[in-house]
Amino acid sequence: MGTSAANITAIPFVEQASYPVRSGNCVRPLVDGEPAFRRICEAIDSARASLWVTVTFMWSAFEMPDGRGSALDVFDRAAARGIDVRLIFWRPDTETEHLGANTFWGSGKHIAQLGACAPGVRIRWDRAQPGFCQHQKSWLIDAGCDTETAFVGGINLNPYSVVSPGHRGEGHNHDVYVELTGPSTVDVHHNFVQRRNEASERFAADGMWGHGSEANLPFPVRVPTVKGNATVQIQRTIHQGRYTDSTPSPDGKSFDIAVGERSNFEQYCAAISAARRSIYLENQYLDDPEIVARLCQAVKAGIEVAVLLPAPLKSTVPPFAGLEQGTLVGDLLARGAYENLTLAGIAGLGKDGRRKPVHIHSKLMLVDDVWATVGSCNLHRFSLFGNSEMNAAFRDPESVRTLRSELLREHLDVDTLSLDDRTALRLFRRIATDNRRKLEADDAAWQGLALNLNGGRLVGQADRTK
Repeated sequence: MGTSAANITAIPFVEQASYPVRSGNCVRPLVDGEPAFRRICEAIDSARASLWVTVTFMWSAFEMPDGRGSALDVFDRAAARGIDVRLIFWRPDTETEHLGANTFWGSGKHIAQLGACAPGVRIRWDRAQPGFCQHQKSWLIDAGCDTETAFVGGINLNPYSVVSPGHRGEGHNHDVYVELTGPSTVDVHHNFVQRRNEASERFAADGMWGHGSEANLPFPVRVPTVKGNATVQIQRTIHQGRYTDSTPSPDGKSFDIAVGERSNFEQYCAAISAARRSIYLENQYLDDPEIVARLCQAVKAGIEVAVLLPAPLKSTVPPFAGLEQGTLVGDLLARGAYENLTLAGIAGLGKDGRRKPVHIHSKLMLVDDVWATVGSCNLHRFSLFGNSEMNAAFRDPESVRTLRSELLREHLDVDTLSLDDRTALRLFRRIATDNRRKLEADDAAWQGLALNLNGGRLVGQADRTK
């Protein structure tokens, strides 16, 4: 059974949000860190005016693909040729300082690095609501120009994210970005200006870096021209009280950002409830009761549901929050007898010839093969209600089908582009189940990477990447 026009229009976007629903966009999925950062670097090399980036985590050992050096090297080369390079880095507080080892928070050592490696960049540091994280991972090229391009997703500047496909399983992270061109890039532009102008540390002596970093930016005034057929809405999590300037995005309505925004949460709930055929979800966490309850309802209604989560093979820490209480994901696991539900992880073939876990860091959902969301938002209370997050939700059968086929080609080593969504997810379950049997027989000769978790409780390891 194929998709219909009714399916395409049945999945709603969010009304209470900073940004409107915009048609005329081009959406290009970028699966995993190496191809994503390669494409981002190509866009930076072609930039004519600006490079604006929001950064959460940046490992000191991180390097861009193809010998391009560190992120600071890439920023510096762009600035050296006259590109306006502006960065917003997260600065942890006392409640989140345990996450600070892989943040560029503006220490004396960091300032020395900037002086030596990236003197031409402009930086503001921004704290989150106490106990939370400025978790957006966005790249904006040529803000306000005809060539404006945005990248929205969840990939950190992490060496584990840039691993060649032949070494999946040796510390590899699976993650996703989308490249956007067209009208919705103006909202990524607006988000950067809103966050930067009210960055928490802008009045601190060590809260800025670079000549000109003290000046605020103007909000965008022009919507970019049509570039494609995708309808897109940029959605966010913003904690109450972080920002106050409600200047609207062009052709949008003023949104009282001082009360906060939860459009990521509202979108997940609405899209799951609107599903009529299939739901494919990848996330680093799944422990929000409302979202899990809606997934359970979808399973009971006969929707084909596949959920990909971190599934390390050996450890003593439960892989899913709430599992030990028999609730949330445990409730889904209890439904393992449902033929329309697959809970899976992925594991690559390590150098020792044994299967090694691939960490799921992606945050995405595909519904009915016509609608999707990709971004930085985990499905836990921090990302849904407290962090600063950004997702791009889009309706475009061609882009969604392309993303689905690229994801399953990696996980199954099969091209599913010619299959409909339900058939593809049933194939996912069959291959993942076969691989489960092989794991239990100590046979590493799997097809692809997918591993069915429904057959019993596997234990996992603590998160390494946040």
